[in-house]
Amino acid sequence: MNFFSELKRRNVYKVAVAYGVVGWLVIQVTATIVPALHLPDAITTAVVVLVLVGLPIALVISWAFEMTPEGMKRTENVSPDEVIPQWSKKKFAALIIGVAIIAAGLLAFQMLRSSRSTIIATADAKSIAVLPFLNLSADKNDEYLSDGMTEELLNVLTKVKSLHVPGRSSSFAFKGKNEEDIFRKVGQELQVNTVLEGSVRKAGDKLRVTAQLINAADGYHLWSETYDGDMKDILSFQSDVAKRVVEALQLRLGVEEERALTKKSTENPEAHRLYLLGRYHFAKFTRAGWTNAIHYYEQALQVDPNFALAYSGLADTYGWAGGQIMAGREAWTKQMDLARKALALDPDLAEAHLALGTALQTSFDFKGSEKELDRAVELNPNFALTYDQFGWTFACLGRFDQAIAAEKKAIELDPLNTFLNTDLGFFFYWSRRYDDATTQIRTTLELDPNNALAHQLLGWCLVWKGNVTEAKAEFQKATTLDDLPWYVGSLGYACAVSGDRRKAEQILRELEDLTRQRYVSPAIRASVYLGLGENNKALDWLEKGYQDRDPSLWWISGDQLYDSVRNEPRFKALLQKIDMLQEAAKQ
Repeated sequence: MNFFSELKRRNVYKVAVAYGVVGWLVIQVTATIVPALHLPDAITTAVVVLVLVGLPIALVISWAFEMTPEGMKRTENVSPDEVIPQWSKKKFAALIIGVAIIAAGLLAFQMLRSSRSTIIATADAKSIAVLPFLNLSADKNDEYLSDGMTEELLNVLTKVKSLHVPGRSSSFAFKGKNEEDIFRKVGQELQVNTVLEGSVRKAGDKLRVTAQLINAADGYHLWSETYDGDMKDILSFQSDVAKRVVEALQLRLGVEEERALTKKSTENPEAHRLYLLGRYHFAKFTRAGWTNAIHYYEQALQVDPNFALAYSGLADTYGWAGGQIMAGREAWTKQMDLARKALALDPDLAEAHLALGTALQTSFDFKGSEKELDRAVELNPNFALTYDQFGWTFACLGRFDQAIAAEKKAIELDPLNTFLNTDLGFFFYWSRRYDDATTQIRTTLELDPNNALAHQLLGWCLVWKGNVTEAKAEFQKATTLDDLPWYVGSLGYACAVSGDRRKAEQILRELEDLTRQRYVSPAIRASVYLGLGENNKALDWLEKGYQDRDPSLWWISGDQLYDSVRNEPRFKALLQKIDMLQEAAKQ
């Protein structure tokens, strides 16, 4: 008898097809149920292996045994002429249709589950958002501890290169929000699969920290822990939480990453407490915040003079303070010194390389800045502020396409950070892409309608698009949101070019009075004089800005604000001096 005919007679073909269909169905059911019930992934693997192993066994059995009217018999005991019942086409079709219906049901279930609980298709397989820990202390002034715990954990986890961790601002955008589906919202907006949340309770020197790792899709708790101890134990708590998160996410770490999880920035709890207060006030991005941050960082360094991270934080604060609350020359000299001290204490600290990269940019050493920023990225590729600083360094060189690309990378890492989004608007603005800048800054204001810097930038875009009336409204809004003199100067310029000379001159008097109380950048008064058409007075103040190493020097060569004096001999001489600063920085 023909071998293939015998295969058909013994139903081997149909057994193979039926086994394949049913086996596929079993695998699909397993793949659906296992993650839904949070069972180990090994179960799915085991089922697949068993189905594959079972196929040859089923085929051997179908060949070796026959189903006869008297029941199952071994093949050698059945006559070749004996009729073996064949599966009817209707029964076989019914089997296939039944399996198809079940498969369709599984598909529908998966689609429904995806729409309700899967975060989004682009979310990284290993990704986590660190939500602001709750302050459960009786003293609400202890909020710096809960915020500090959040930021410290976030900074440690960003050093795990295989883990996507949205930046601080994106996480803190959810502070105080406790809607029923908050974890799903976090997952959707930040493109993460897991969320770390917790609380900090301080009573005297006693401390209780709780932490929970949660599946963002359905709110299922993957891991939770409560830590009780003294304030001196807070650093150990942070290290243990980070390690437990990595274990729960089943991440493999390199040697440097292992070291980063266990490394303590200081052994002194009081220095650490003062450092957290410094970060807390620095993050406010206000004149008072920077002043307070400097105070607490300096106290932390008095307690622990070898605290590299505190040196970096203090350097960052002076970097922002330059041209805002003190002259750039003074601020950036301190910034450079502090960044170098941080790096000498810890050559592998990404924050120190970033601080030095920023200091080199403010000193017009752009090549040196790039080198330090490259090293910062090597040490921590998830640090959004490094890419933001790349943007500033490239923008100072007029390489706006690179600046825009770097800033987009920063926003990818910290999407809800309004300062990063505003900086992207600035880079569009300085490249004179005013429509793109306007679109970007309106997006930023959707994130934070009270961002004074964003209102100021929108105002300047409106000025160059010829809508000075709306620009004045934006500048006026900025002055009500923050007391930095830059916003007052912008309003003065808009009043001047709109013909309201009296108001512009009044603003100049207000700036003069303010100078007797605190630092006011010379470039601010220069901008008002440019609006009034008094170019010589404007150039007087720009030259004073050069003496102060004002931040306006970074973009003066391309900013449209200075087009009216661009051909003036004094302005050309000023640009030559700036070029000389760059040449001197290269040596």
